Amino acid sequence: MKMAAVTYGHLIGGEWHIGTDTFPVINPATGEEVARATQGTVREAASAVEAAAGTFPRWSATPSRDRAAVLHRVAALLRERLAAMAVLLTREQGKPLRDSRKELATTADVLDLYAEEARRVGGEALPGETGDTFSFVLRQPVGVVAAIGPWNFPVELLAWKIAPALAAGCTVVAKPPSEAPLTVLEMGRCFMDAGLPAGVLNMVTGPGRTVGEALVTHPLVRKIAFTGSTATGRRIGALAAEQLKRVTLELGGSAPFIVCEDADLERAVPDAVRRSFSHAGQICISVNRIYVHKRLFGEFTDQFVERTRRLVVADGLRVPDADLGPMVSEAARQQVQEHVADAIAKGAQVLTGGREPEEDEYARGFFYLPTVLVDVEPAMRCMSEETFGPVAPIARFSTLDEALAMANATEYGLAAYIYTRDLKTALDAAARLESGGVGVNVNDITDLRMPFGGWKASGVGRELGRYGLESYLELKHVRLRP
Repeated sequence: MKMAAVTYGHLIGGEWHIGTDTFPVINPATGEEVARATQGTVREAASAVEAAAGTFPRWSATPSRDRAAVLHRVAALLRERLAAMAVLLTREQGKPLRDSRKELATTADVLDLYAEEARRVGGEALPGETGDTFSFVLRQPVGVVAAIGPWNFPVELLAWKIAPALAAGCTVVAKPPSEAPLTVLEMGRCFMDAGLPAGVLNMVTGPGRTVGEALVTHPLVRKIAFTGSTATGRRIGALAAEQLKRVTLELGGSAPFIVCEDADLERAVPDAVRRSFSHAGQICISVNRIYVHKRLFGEFTDQFVERTRRLVVADGLRVPDADLGPMVSEAARQQVQEHVADAIAKGAQVLTGGREPEEDEYARGFFYLPTVLVDVEPAMRCMSEETFGPVAPIARFSTLDEALAMANATEYGLAAYIYTRDLKTALDAAARLESGGVGVNVNDITDLRMPFGGWKASGVGRELGRYGLESYLELKHVRLRP
């Protein structure tokens, strides 16, 4: 007999609310229902905002060391529960179990980092210019924050928002992604079990067009932090502007990977393969376009294809250390198919992949084979849009100026990578690449202590480190005559 699916509810005012209107959360590797989540409405979103606003005066007045202690306790609970939560994350999102464990471990690190940053928030004091006054600059929490997260790193990327907001003294309403809300809700349980006061963190599940928009437009919400598509980010930015709200928007990317003539291929090839296909290419800083110097093009491409063909594609629970799992949904896979078909129609050649796997074990999931394209042109969608899938188009260049011009010829500017042995080339390229982060001989621009965010259509504002805390604080000048 088939067991009834578990149903997850909203977290509002310290209590869990399970509704009768629910939606399924599907395992993208098997097509099976993992659980059900409560379908939120404008009413639930408003209730959550009111709960956050009601507890804001108390939480904002809580000493920073006490806020820090709560965040440290949440981090400890996450580590204790990591094994079970990682299985749930893989079931709902599809990434291999190894990667789920890494995401949760990093989430705990983010919480610890902001626990420490909470105790470093300070102000300034200066004597007045006239000699009989003093000026003070205070940093105070902005208020209620709406945190809206993506499905590719659902726990970690919401923690990038929740942790600094709570550290600053803000209260939060979080909207988990509908594709993968369950592990986020389990993180919410960790916050409650760690002693976070009721109403400080609230979570409402449901579609962005209703729950998300209700949070963005609610007059008591003073800051919106969002990770997702550029199209949605533009919509949020326009709505927020009507009430002059603060926003942090981490949006789409189309990261170039430049391989210079003097690059070390023993480092560049495996790094490019990893950053192209990890998480099935469903990362905002994934490599979208590879540019290789013409003298290395043949050697690089041969090695890249050979390594790509060795990648293990599998259900991440069945093969925990697989290189990549499925796409998150059929719609996501369909976009990849459309980009590959567009490239082929315009003259590209498929060196490997370019299709769904044919074996029975993949039949019920949303799998797509790692794909390598050559003979690509700028007009192809895979070279100008964010594919967000396991596709690596490889083009050649003759000069660094040409490579940089092609790399910058996009509306996006989140991440860029360049591989070279020459320091002058590295520094020159890093300065000229129109991107919020540049990796030189490294395929990951993320350091939890450093700012993360995009240029151009890749976003507004920064997350992580002390930089990520600043957007949750208001500045106030107090001028005093004793």
